[in-house]
Amino acid sequence: MQDIYEKHANIQDIPSSNHSKYLLFDPFKQVRSSDSSQTVAQNKNHRRGSKHQTAHVKEKPFSCLECGKCFKDKSALRVHQRNHTRKKPYSCSECGKCFTHKSHLVTHHRIHTGEKPYPCSECGKCFNQKSSLVTHQKTHREERPFSCSECGKCFKYKQALFVHQIIHTRVHTGKKPFSCSECGKCFSNNSALVVHQRVHTGEKPYPCSECVKCFKHKLALVTHQRVHTGEKPFSCSECAKCFKRKSALVTHQKTHREKPSPSLAF
Repeated sequence: MQDIYEKHANIQDIPSSNHSKYLLFDPFKQVRSSDSSQTVAQNKNHRRGSKHQTAHVKEKPFSCLECGKCFKDKSALRVHQRNHTRKKPYSCSECGKCFTHKSHLVTHHRIHTGEKPYPCSECGKCFNQKSSLVTHQKTHREERPFSCSECGKCFKYKQALFVHQIIHTRVHTGKKPFSCSECGKCFSNNSALVVHQRVHTGEKPYPCSECVKCFKHKLALVTHQRVHTGEKPFSCSECAKCFKRKSALVTHQKTHREKPSPSLAF
């Protein structure tokens, strides 16, 4: 009995502040509380995720029945559907060519007007399409540290310069060691012979990505592609008129030289 009394007395001796802490502390309750807060946090994240996904659905509520692609507004969907229907409502007043998008018509019009609103910041050359400018600008970014002492032409690789310099040597000596087995014509380098042999084989290894036309020479393909891009890189110094081919510019410049001067006209 005395021992029981002493135990109760010891409990009473604990300070009231600490006593209240011991009474309030419940390890099982704390675990339950922690689990509950974690569940609440997960629920909040789930709700946020659901809202986020709903936002994506609301962002592009108009879907194409043909391919399932979604769009923000109905007008964008209508424009897209022309790819399936092949409808081309925008026609060129100059040549009658039709387009699915108005922006394509605007770009095409520049072929007729000669407008080139995209100038190169490096060399000043102008283009009628931004994509043509971007392609051109890559030529400036390419480092060509190996230059020919004869003509100043630069190359990315030393081997390419070496091959080029051999051609220079053969030009001066007149040596043409590569001959065609079909007709006997001789060339100073093997690449020129390969190109020549396409005359006999009919090979046209350079296809146009826009149409099905193929070419024997890469330069011929580059010149042809200006029909599609509208690029006219050769401009007249007299009247600023532009041309797709250098030969067309040369022919045009003769018209300026043939015109009599105003003083002789009287």
